[in-house]
Amino acid sequence: MSEANHIQPVILCGGSGTRLWPVSRPALPKPFLPLLGERTLFQEAVARVADAARFAQPMIVAGAQHSAHIEAQLEGAEHRLIVEPAARNTAPAIALAACLADAEAILLVCPSDHHIADASAFRAAAEAAMRLAVEDLLVAFGIAPTRPETGYGYIRRGEAIAGGFRVAEFVEKPDLARAQHYLASGEYSWNGGIFAFRAGALLAELETHRPAMAKAVCEAVAAGREDGARFYPDGDAFAAIEGESIDYAVMEPTAAAAMVPADMGWSDIGNWASLQDALSAQVDADGNVARGHADLERCTNVLATSDGPRISAIGLEDVCIVVSRGEVLVTTRAGAQMVGTLPGAQGE
Repeated sequence: MSEANHIQPVILCGGSGTRLWPVSRPALPKPFLPLLGERTLFQEAVARVADAARFAQPMIVAGAQHSAHIEAQLEGAEHRLIVEPAARNTAPAIALAACLADAEAILLVCPSDHHIADASAFRAAAEAAMRLAVEDLLVAFGIAPTRPETGYGYIRRGEAIAGGFRVAEFVEKPDLARAQHYLASGEYSWNGGIFAFRAGALLAELETHRPAMAKAVCEAVAAGREDGARFYPDGDAFAAIEGESIDYAVMEPTAAAAMVPADMGWSDIGNWASLQDALSAQVDADGNVARGHADLERCTNVLATSDGPRISAIGLEDVCIVVSRGEVLVTTRAGAQMVGTLPGAQGE
């Protein structure tokens, strides 16, 4: 692969991870925690694009409050850090990177807080996406679904094209009956929030569908300043932007949406139940995962994790118990999606 065809990773560090409270907190949120092993989710995201034969050095988009975590966890690796003046969702964050990249660069947009078990499958999908992106298609990774998940958006495949598919439609999070239908049909993939597009093509689509946002982002970049590896967009121009996801702002309205299938052991680690699922290597014969000082008797499918005090549980099923820094969370697996609504998770 020639230097001109290197893929430009863009790693987004905007998630707060409130559904993983009390371990994930505003000062040290989900991306910067070693939830699955010794490395953090952010470090794993960087490692997946560390192949110099395929990828350029990453552009990382994050708020100022997390810059120190990013630079400490990069451990000297080359990068460019775009410091967002304010949180405005994924469309403005990605547009900042597109404005700073060469117009012909193929951007690979990756959340910093997801788990991918098969890095080689991820890289193969990235190369397939690049081949479509050079044709000015805006490419989403379509994650192979493994269950009728109601917590994810879906992508319905359209006509087959070389290396992937056209997107027939993006679908919001379904109820269980529709999720079961999607899984049975074989036409739907999960929308994992991983995208690839030529920087200039993305900006052209943004100007078409969200002209005010495109103008404000360009102004923020034009009036921004460099400081070593950091770039600071202009705060006043960026603050004027109305935040919106890349899905709503560009991917849904564009006529150029495509997808590549990706079966790579993906999880967004969106709550304690999904973390338990991702820790399958640590599951005992009863489906339990115990981390730290935890004793489980006659329990089934229980996650128990503690940073100190002992957890003792008897006769529980489908429950998550988390003890961290003086806080205790107990939830059913079904209720794990609601953890972010608790007062503690909101900082109250």
